[in-house]
Amino acid sequence: MFYSIALFAYIIDFIFAEFPQIKYKHPIIFMGDYIKWFEKKFYKDSILQGSFLTISLVSIIFIISFFISLIDNVVILGFLASFTISHKMLFDTVKDVISSDKIDIKREKISMLVSRDTSDLSDSDVNKAAIETYAENLSDGVIAPLFYLVCFGIVGAFVYKAINTLDSMVGYRNDRYEKFGKVSAKLDDIVNYIPARITAVLISILLQSKKAFEKFSKYGKKHESLNAGLPISAMALAINVKLGGPTSYFGKVKEKPYFGDGKENIEKSDVLKSLDLKKRLDIFIIVILILGVII
Repeated sequence: MFYSIALFAYIIDFIFAEFPQIKYKHPIIFMGDYIKWFEKKFYKDSILQGSFLTISLVSIIFIISFFISLIDNVVILGFLASFTISHKMLFDTVKDVISSDKIDIKREKISMLVSRDTSDLSDSDVNKAAIETYAENLSDGVIAPLFYLVCFGIVGAFVYKAINTLDSMVGYRNDRYEKFGKVSAKLDDIVNYIPARITAVLISILLQSKKAFEKFSKYGKKHESLNAGLPISAMALAINVKLGGPTSYFGKVKEKPYFGDGKENIEKSDVLKSLDLKKRLDIFIIVILILGVII
């Protein structure tokens, strides 16, 4: 049954993406609102206080999704599960970044997707950020939720999204969140460990890059994140560019390592090469899910 739910969910996302008409009722928005409310009411520079946030949200989502899972209707469950997948939206958003030739517009659009400073980014830097965003979020927004949906049903998918949403909002290494977001960040590392590696392998195979398959781990482990560097490195190697490098955050340049060994001047055509993965990945995932249903 889990394969059937995942198949319906993926097809719904493939066709409709995020359902803009119900954007403000999206389950992930509610998770974000809860995190903001908890932080406003109970924030303390404390690991213990941050753990209360993590436990409370994950528990709430587990209970709600458990009762939802009792619905004996694959179509309804597939529709609800589609809210945990965001491949089409990710693809459309990244492609929209490079739809304009005006650098100011590109900077504004990429600023909606990344936490780095964007006001002084060159055209190549914007293209680099777009590719990194697509590669990294393939794991968080596509492979990971599908992995947990297939393994644990709708409960697994929504609990994963709760953890991932926590990490995206409070899992930062800065003065405010170093302690408060520590549990969320560590838990996100754990749940993304397998999906990130699956994502890197799929990028390598579907983009037919032996070099990416052999070297993504070598470059990926240089990233401060246990997982994020792997799909980024696989993508860089597969399309022959060099991602990462010195990046400005909140006015301070961070000396990030490079991922990949290709060219440093990244063009619009390179972003389009990375986006070519979507069609192949869509076909692969749908075929695998159909086989799962049949077998």
